[in-house]
Parts: sequence; C-alpha cells; structure tokens
Amino acid sequence: MRKGDFSELAAFITVVEEGSFTRAAAKLGLSQSALSYAVRMLERRLDVRLISRTTRSLSTTEAGERLFHSLRPAFDHIDSEIAALTALRDKPAGTIRITTFRHAARMVLWPALLKLAPEYPDIVVEINVDEGLTDIVAGRFDAGIRLGEQVEKDMVLVRVSPEVRMAVVGSPSYFANRKRPETPRDLNSHACVSYRQSRGGGLYAWEFERDGIELEARVSGSLILNDNEMLENAALDGLGLVYVFESQVSHHVAEGRLIRVLEDWCPPFPGYHLYYPSRRQHTPAFSLLVEALRYRGP
Repeated sequence: MRKGDFSELAAFITVVEEGSFTRAAAKLGLSQSALSYAVRMLERRLDVRLISRTTRSLSTTEAGERLFHSLRPAFDHIDSEIAALTALRDKPAGTIRITTFRHAARMVLWPALLKLAPEYPDIVVEINVDEGLTDIVAGRFDAGIRLGEQVEKDMVLVRVSPEVRMAVVGSPSYFANRKRPETPRDLNSHACVSYRQSRGGGLYAWEFERDGIELEARVSGSLILNDNEMLENAALDGLGLVYVFESQVSHHVAEGRLIRVLEDWCPPFPGYHLYYPSRRQHTPAFSLLVEALRYRGP
C-alpha cells in the first residue's frame, strides 16, 4: 500500500458513515477541501467513481458501496487492536461511545461519570442523547442504555438501575376546577399532553396496571410534544396532565408544584440496562465503565 492510501481509505469510510463531507471533516479534524481532495485522489487511483455528489445529497455508487462493506470490518479490527493496546498503559485510556435517552443519561450515566472522570482523565466518554432506539452496531457505538424491554435479544445486558415507575401529574392550578381522575378511563375528560415517539412517529399510549388488569389509555389534548423536559414544563405551567418517569417529577410533587394521580395504577417495572454486542472485545476502559454503572441493589 502506498503512503497516503490508508488515509484516503479512512477518509472515504468516514464520509460514507457520516453521510456528509462537512460532518466527516469535523470528525477527522480536516478542512472540507482536504477531505474532498483525498476522496478524489482515491477515485482517481482506482479509476472508478465511489461517491455521487449533488448540492444537497451524497450517496455511494455501486463500487463505493462494495468498497465500503469490504473495508469496514478491516478498519473495525484495526480500531479494536489499537484500543486493546491501552491495556499496556499504567491507567486505562480510550474513547467509549454510548447512546441513550435524556432521562437515562441524567439518572444513570451522569452520576457514574462524575465518579469515574476525576480518577481516569484519559478515558473519553462520548454520549449521544437520542429519544429513538438507535442501532448501536450501525452507529458504531460501544454500548447503549435503555429499558430492558427495549433491547434486542442478541445483546449482552447489564442492569444499571433499580426498578422505575411512571407517574401521571398535573399542577394545582390545573386541578383547581377539575376532579382528579380515579381510574385511567377518567382521563377521557381531561386535557392530556401527548408524547410523539421518535421511532415510528406514533403517539405514546399511557400504560397502566392494577390487580392484574392492564390498560392502555389513548389520551388526547391540544398539545403534542416529543421531549420529556417539555412535558415536565407543560405540567408545571398548568397546560394539562402528563405521563413521565416518577424520578423526573418526584421533587416537584414533594414540594407541591405538581399533584400526582393514579399512583396505584403505576406499578414499578424493570429499569435500565447497559447493552452491547456479545462479540465486543472489552478494553480496560470499557470494563471500568461497565463496573461503574452496574446496579448492585439497594
């Protein structure tokens, strides 16, 4: 392989993965012109077009797709071997990429990082907050954190939180002239703030259970949101009832800013799990993070 070939191939792979010369250049720390030049030189040397470019989009040609899928496993192997060399350092080092959603990042991941970061400054943790269900293999993440029921069966699971509960809450001003619901069916007469799911785009059905009876409430109202913090704000501002994680609003309930209803219809369920592919080669840095996150009971 000629000098420069490896960097040209790495540039090509990054452009395809990012789907953008702008994002790929930022990731590699290059100028867009330098990155474009590297890809053009690769295409010229191979005498075949690898990437089709327009002013608005980028896509691989048939040759580019074939080259990408041939090279990706080899580059993954190189990355793994380089990461494994950190085991020879006095202290673990390396980059760990994790995807999760906002509540799990705040409740589980952040407290662990506050303990880990000061002692291991050479470990870089990149957190991707995504309310959808990210494919960690396609996104080249080392791991993800989700509710256990959302994780695919071929993943290794490590429990990282106690059980969690949901809560239906509204503000005192909202309930000033309204009767509090006693069963989920009573929600039909209330203004409820709906949550639009990132995956699939449907409205989330509020799930309830009591004495072995399971109910799904398809609520309605004049407001639809796709962010949990906005749901919290909507409840605080008296815009309606919301269905959120108990831990997200427990301090508001304790201090009287929100009123909780239907509590006996919201039983606990299995909490968050760290998950990763079974074939993943563990680096010392990754193993440290797993142990920092592992839930060991009350």
